[in-house]
Amino acid sequence: MVGMPRLVLVHSPLVGASTWEPVAEVLRGRGYGVTVPSLAPVEGGPYYPRLAARAADEVAGGERVVLVGHSGAGALLPAVAEAARARGAAVAGAVYVDALLPHPGRAWFATVPPELAARLRELARDGVLPPWDTWFPPGTVEALLPDPAVRARFSAELPRVPLAYFAEPAPPAPALPPARTAYLQLSEAYEPQAAAAEREGWRVARIAADHLAVLTAADEVGGELAELVRSVAA
Repeated sequence: MVGMPRLVLVHSPLVGASTWEPVAEVLRGRGYGVTVPSLAPVEGGPYYPRLAARAADEVAGGERVVLVGHSGAGALLPAVAEAARARGAAVAGAVYVDALLPHPGRAWFATVPPELAARLRELARDGVLPPWDTWFPPGTVEALLPDPAVRARFSAELPRVPLAYFAEPAPPAPALPPARTAYLQLSEAYEPQAAAAEREGWRVARIAADHLAVLTAADEVGGELAELVRSVAA
């Protein structure tokens, strides 16, 4: 459809690109062009510029795009927007899905409780973290992804991320206007981020689901996301 922006669905560096594929199919069915870039592998700093460049690699000059980030990708979106603009794209808006908020000039370690930062440092071996699905008590990921085939594909893509990524300050980048930014909350854990987004004047929507609903409730997530994209790209 003429006038519809291309959607760039950016996954967290802690998981794989297939996390977005069910939602991508829903959005393609609604007429959107959708790109799901892969950020893997996460190795060698500076991390933010490298990951942002990968996310923007498939954006063409002259394209009008909306960036959509899930989970840890939220912190990357301002840098992705800069990389997309450098390729001649017009960034019409951004949507954060159960995602971290931007923290330019600050490292991820500086934004979380000290006990969480200490926990990750304990998990790391030779400066590298184990796959994300091993960070939690047994049964946690099984409860989120009960389908064995979905869970197996998800787990097979999980990278081992250097601890240094969490210690690197996010680069400064201009924020999009509040009218061009939205937040979709999926889980209770991200209520603080959703509330902060509301205070900033972003449009906020909520689904009573969980963090990996992008894999298990794609129709609902994709439908709500399409509404938010329309609002930020109008």
